[in-house]
Amino acid sequence: MKDCITFLESLVFRTKIYYDIFMHLHTPLSEAFRLMGTQKAALQKLGILTIRDLLYHFPARYTDVSEMRSVANLEGEKSAVVYGRLTKLETKKARFKKMPYAEGELEDGTGKIKIIWWNQPFIAKTFQVGALVRLDGPIQNSTAGKRPYMSNPEISYANELPLGASDTLFDANTEETIYGVYPESRGITSRWFYHKIAQILKDEAVLEELIDPIPQEILEKYHLPALKTALFWIHRPKKTTLAKSARKRFAFEEIFFIQLSRQLARKEYEQFKTFQINAQGKTLKDFESRLPFTLTAAQKKSIKHVMDDLKKPHPMSRLLEGDVGSGKTAVAALSSYAVVNTRPEGQNFGNLQVAYMAPTEVLARQLFESFIEYFAHLPIQIGLITGSECRKFPSKANPSTHTH
Repeated sequence: MKDCITFLESLVFRTKIYYDIFMHLHTPLSEAFRLMGTQKAALQKLGILTIRDLLYHFPARYTDVSEMRSVANLEGEKSAVVYGRLTKLETKKARFKKMPYAEGELEDGTGKIKIIWWNQPFIAKTFQVGALVRLDGPIQNSTAGKRPYMSNPEISYANELPLGASDTLFDANTEETIYGVYPESRGITSRWFYHKIAQILKDEAVLEELIDPIPQEILEKYHLPALKTALFWIHRPKKTTLAKSARKRFAFEEIFFIQLSRQLARKEYEQFKTFQINAQGKTLKDFESRLPFTLTAAQKKSIKHVMDDLKKPHPMSRLLEGDVGSGKTAVAALSSYAVVNTRPEGQNFGNLQVAYMAPTEVLARQLFESFIEYFAHLPIQIGLITGSECRKFPSKANPSTHTH
């Protein structure tokens, strides 16, 4: 009796340990499930190490087994998707026109159907008898008592029957017909992912640990499902529209996180101190009057934004966007002029410099020439530094040109 009680206590203890392990999102899969060596290697290759990783391993596509048909139920169908094994495959020539073709036979447990690929004899050499395949194509409902056959269907190898096919092909009362097809790796299958994720989704304790990072008001504003709902819809959708809605939510979440990280980086960037430059309006107008063209309203607006940023005590973080030829370089030139001609507030000596970077040497040379055109009449030195050369304007030897 004592041994029996000890055994029961030990069993309860082991069950409790397993339950506690299984109930945590960050538990390693090797502790939650019994895994073979090949499965561990495959999961590691896919970067799936914990229960949470597995929940976020989404299907690549979906199979609707309600669209599949058994061979016994093909009569009257115009087209169908059929799974089965090839029991016959050979090359033949039609008596009329001597057209070569491949002829095969497929069996799925309910019957056999002939397949003909007109003018595609290579299929007989591409596929092997006994292989499990998927056929998708038109059904030729024959006359005069002959059996129907499939004509020129698309054919592809199938590693295994789709999930639910064994039930749904012959049972019209099955509710679940859409099954996720998961990204695989050698040693682990889509079916394994489906069943393990389904096991997790049944466990309320695991799902209770999930915290939705998107606020409720944002979910409502953009008509997005909550995290738990989205996980159910993406792994076990009853309709394809639910799976699409879930994917939309997770795509939004990814962008949402990117935006949050950028905002955080911007706030941290604003903690740094920088020079405050308050360019005089007259100084800018003098430079503008020397330009060989008149600034557009958009350019003036952009320059004002830049000047306002330079007055602030933290670094500027701004993107100037425009089409080719819209005048971005002119805005940069005027902004540079404001910096090199205005001393920082509270400082009565020295001037600042400006570094203007370009992605290619060709563009750097073009900008160098443009800046010379803008500043040739002013006592401002301009330099060009690339991986292959260095130039300076104005040159000491010849002030009207630049030198290497």
